[in-house]
Amino acid sequence: MAVANVVFFIIYGGLLLTLSWHDLRYGLLPDKFTCPLLWSGLLYYVCMSPVNLPHAVWGAIAGYLAFALIYWFYRGVRGSEGIGYGDVKLLAALGAWHGWRALPQLVLIATILACAAVAVVILRTREREALHNPLPFGPFLAVAGLSSEGVTFLSPPL
Repeated sequence: MAVANVVFFIIYGGLLLTLSWHDLRYGLLPDKFTCPLLWSGLLYYVCMSPVNLPHAVWGAIAGYLAFALIYWFYRGVRGSEGIGYGDVKLLAALGAWHGWRALPQLVLIATILACAAVAVVILRTREREALHNPLPFGPFLAVAGLSSEGVTFLSPPL
């Protein structure tokens, strides 16, 4: 494994862990972490695999558009946010790292983890109030991204 891969993986993992902590603690995914995550994903492909850069760019666009459409549709219908705009930018950043093809899998994994977490809270507390509380979705996206990206970074080249 190239040293550059390790450096990029540390940046990727560090930013995702920082974003997860921040979302759990404050309920926010600040631009000062999501933007470097997106740009470092694009830079990774510029440096390590320029031929795959278009996939990264389209991944960022698709990730942004997928959650932005949900954000704006829900906001238009309900008059409030259903997902935070930080989640929109985080999915764009994950799209930059993983490419557009990985986005449905990442969202599915994150959604299953979030549903499991809510189910555990409901079973432990015996209260359904957890269904009405805001749920930081960033940590679930981060776990999905780390589980997928860890395999990519740690696997030997074919």
